[in-house]
Amino acid sequence: MKIRSSDDFLVTIAGMKRKDLIDGPMARARFSRLIAKLIDVGLVTLGAVFYYPMGLILGVIYLCISDSLYDGQSIGKRLLGFGVVSLVDGSPCSTRQSFIRNLPFTVPLFFLIFPFWGWIFSAIFAVPLALMEVYFLFKQNSVHRLGDLLADTTVIANDGTRLDLRKTKAPWFDTPPVPM
Repeated sequence: MKIRSSDDFLVTIAGMKRKDLIDGPMARARFSRLIAKLIDVGLVTLGAVFYYPMGLILGVIYLCISDSLYDGQSIGKRLLGFGVVSLVDGSPCSTRQSFIRNLPFTVPLFFLIFPFWGWIFSAIFAVPLALMEVYFLFKQNSVHRLGDLLADTTVIANDGTRLDLRKTKAPWFDTPPVPM
């Protein structure tokens, strides 16, 4: 087995295209974001099925504010390690931005509260809005979905290495001793 030198490695990296380096992780991140949203919508669906109409009303309220909870993390994003931040100042997503960001999901779900005509209206608009969300998520170079474009937000990976995203206290052995 031949050990490659660092020069061979650098030549290989320099010869690669930027697209090759980004496509794999970006595709995984897009699918992870989609799964996170499906977890949130799945929770709302469970509440709506078992506690209709109150479960649906509470679920729509949850979706409206979900991205402003836990410093920019809904339950699905928290499980998969993502967070939503504002593109304006880099702070976690506000309640207003979360409301705007989730409008493509909450508007069709809201109309499910009203029997028959609301269900028809919801069916007519839910499918195109969901397809637009997925289209923007997978076809844009910026990986922003429609809700991100409306609310000036973006989703970032909460990988634990960024100190500004970590809200935990330092362990007691990392704190400097108190002078006497």
